[in-house]
Amino acid sequence: MTAEPQDDTHESTGTGAGGGPRTGPEADPGSEPSRAVPKDAPQSIVVDGFEVPIPAVVELDEPRDGVPLVISTPEGLERAATALAAGTGPAGVDAERASGFRYGQRAFLVQIRRDGAGTWLIDPEAFEDLAVINEALSGVEWIIHASTQDLPCLSELGMWPDALFDTELAARLAGLPRVGLAAVVEQMLGFGLAKEHSAADWSTRPLPEPWLRYAALDVEVLVELRDELADLLESQGKLGIAQEEFAAILAAGLPEPKPEPWRRTSGVHQIRDRRELAAVRELWLERDALAQKRDIAPGKLIPDSALVAVARAMPTTVPQLLTTKGFHGRAAQREAPRWLRAISAARRLDELPPLHVSSSGPPPPRAWDDRDPAAAARLKTARPRIASVAEGLGMPTENLLTPDYLRRVAWRPPEPLTDESLASALRDLGAREWQIARVVPTLLDAFEHPEPLKPKERGASGDQ
Repeated sequence: MTAEPQDDTHESTGTGAGGGPRTGPEADPGSEPSRAVPKDAPQSIVVDGFEVPIPAVVELDEPRDGVPLVISTPEGLERAATALAAGTGPAGVDAERASGFRYGQRAFLVQIRRDGAGTWLIDPEAFEDLAVINEALSGVEWIIHASTQDLPCLSELGMWPDALFDTELAARLAGLPRVGLAAVVEQMLGFGLAKEHSAADWSTRPLPEPWLRYAALDVEVLVELRDELADLLESQGKLGIAQEEFAAILAAGLPEPKPEPWRRTSGVHQIRDRRELAAVRELWLERDALAQKRDIAPGKLIPDSALVAVARAMPTTVPQLLTTKGFHGRAAQREAPRWLRAISAARRLDELPPLHVSSSGPPPPRAWDDRDPAAAARLKTARPRIASVAEGLGMPTENLLTPDYLRRVAWRPPEPLTDESLASALRDLGAREWQIARVVPTLLDAFEHPEPLKPKERGASGDQ
């Protein structure tokens, strides 16, 4: 069966509209139905205290309360907000986008689960915003896996948490070997979570029931996962670190848009001529405008490789354009005059974009040994020492100290170089206090007593 994106005209056995638990004398809103072990359960293991072997991993294939209906009416949204506001504890939150299918990164489904409220699936396309849901969750901790991916699209809907627990970041800080949601759920809870619909076109309407089942399961165990990860971090002495990181994500807000996003065109590094680079820019801007108008991912119209191929060829006629090797895509031929006009506009420009944009940051580390051997020696000495500190903490090096921060302070350390000045420099870059406390002594020693570069190490600094 296919779940229609509506919520008011049907009832589901055991749940109310939107997946909330039944109310009335026959319902126990505090109870959680037990999970049935699937027929194809994985290899069993023997555990002390159990009379029979139990599955090593229990595959989750059905939400506890069944598959919720999708909320798409104002009345349904109000019911969802009322239920969520009356729930208890933190709320698991997730969003599904249509990356690679639609223009931008907006959410096409929002999933929320909270104890006492059940699971709710909301179609954000049906509403101007979801501010009423945000208000219902005011003061509530939101549990999100890889929050920096979902927060931008949730913000577009008027949603932003007052408190956050990021299960992916928590898993990184705890030193788990794999940090994808399915992997973390399996490692921490012993549940198997399918991810076959993660790259689906979530703008599809109506959404197929298997997709809705997948979406509901994505928030099904977030509260349990959060508690297990918090306990693990607490046992490692890192729960305070995690809380500081979560607060930093919320304080940072949304990232600033790139000033010249067209420069991120894949393959643009092949361009060595400023006129051709101008053509890439004009083609990119034209494609972006058309993609936005049609609400389609730009790459589905014309791939980046086609833009670069045409910019290098600089054709002057439609036949030349259409015979350019590598020029293909859904709109290549249909919109041929549009692309030709963009190339012509680039050809007429008097002011051409520079091939390279100056950066406030240091040059690539591979150039340091020639441009500043002392800086190269500082970086070479500091890197393995910071990695060793991270290893001792049981976390990835990049979570201990952002690589860009390390490069910047190694390239131009503060003067005079003291633990206070180094801490201040890192703080200005955005490092958190827990990071500063753990890396400053190591960096100070590495910068004051760098290991000299050996001749064979010249040019081997790398770009990490």
